[in-house]
Amino acid sequence: MQRITDIVDAVVAGSIGETKDAVRQALDRGIAPMQVINEGLVAGLDVVGERFATGEMFLPEMMLAALAARDGIQIAMAGMKAGEYKRKAIIVLGTVKGDLHDVGKNLVALVLESRGFEVIDLGVDVHEEDFINSVRERKPEFLGMSALITTTMKEMGNVIAALTQHGLRNKVKVIVGGAPVTQAFASQIGADYYGRDAGSTAVLLEGLLAEK
Repeated sequence: MQRITDIVDAVVAGSIGETKDAVRQALDRGIAPMQVINEGLVAGLDVVGERFATGEMFLPEMMLAALAARDGIQIAMAGMKAGEYKRKAIIVLGTVKGDLHDVGKNLVALVLESRGFEVIDLGVDVHEEDFINSVRERKPEFLGMSALITTTMKEMGNVIAALTQHGLRNKVKVIVGGAPVTQAFASQIGADYYGRDAGSTAVLLEGLLAEK
């Protein structure tokens, strides 16, 4: 349908206003909210993720697309019946202790929210006990940690060790990322997964949920 195509195009263009207008028009035409979300908004994010992975799009463009999709989802959700839209999973996110960088983490949070995850963002300079308390209290399926300074990467391993110490390690899947982080480092500290960027992290987590 044309309006669904309009939504995809608006998300890819990173136009928040056009995305919101296209979503409203699609809903006015009687297109189901979930169809608007899945075939329009999420499909647009898929295109953006593919182009980002191939270098055709860059970080600011991906962020605008995620913002547009998130706003579009909020409009679509407003037209749903109670319980019709269910969050895919909960993820706790944070930049580890001693590190104040948040651009990458914020983009991951934005993309995941746009794709139906409930994101609990603890912010930056997050201490070990804050990660532990959040996992214990919120019972997320995933815990995501970011670091952009090589000297703070060790904090990821400390948090994983603390999860084990508190009997929580087998209750949550840990994913780590950030510019200096590698798959080899993730394996070394005992993380379950390595997230290269926001787009691939979203695809990874959705794939894991689909396997369940």
